[in-house]
Amino acid sequence: MHKLKYLTGGLPLAGAAASKALILLHGRGGSAEDILSLADALPVKDFALFAPQAEGHSWYPYSFLSPPRQNEPWLSGALDVVKQLAEEIETKGIKAENIWFTGFSQGACLMLEFLARNARRYGGAAAFTGGLIGDQLYPHHYHGDFQQTPVFIGTGNPDPHVPVERVHETTALLKSMQASVEEIVYPGMGHTITNEEIREAARMAFGA
Repeated sequence: MHKLKYLTGGLPLAGAAASKALILLHGRGGSAEDILSLADALPVKDFALFAPQAEGHSWYPYSFLSPPRQNEPWLSGALDVVKQLAEEIETKGIKAENIWFTGFSQGACLMLEFLARNARRYGGAAAFTGGLIGDQLYPHHYHGDFQQTPVFIGTGNPDPHVPVERVHETTALLKSMQASVEEIVYPGMGHTITNEEIREAARMAFGA
């Protein structure tokens, strides 16, 4: 099971040096160190940065398109790590509306699932190739109101791990929960993060 372990970067929260925070979630086989480096390309110079580390470099063992019960108890444990980290940041004086999220691949799926299960006004979110988790969408899992939280979702088509249809379904569900979503599908992009995606994420999710 996952335990809350994370790397930090950017400005410290101590002494209120930072008034904003970004949580970054790595993909399968990745690491907190890898995803933390993504912040170098984002407009977050005045943010405190947090990148949790998954046990065994994977948040859950099977495809995100598997029935959720097949990915338990790892999925619930991973969602709890994100919840614990967000709560810890809030206890240090940063409100939810000043917390941003980003993730790639499995980390993007986990991030979107956490946000939809805990919808409220956040600073923003950028999902690089991800969608909500499950063999189908389970609307009863999702609660709250995003209050127009800006969300960027970028993906390639085709993608070997994330079908574009699931991305479309995810966008529609988040919009129904009052998120302000910009979805961009890049033909033939491959399973990666491009500079163009980062520019769009910076503009949409971070207001740069």
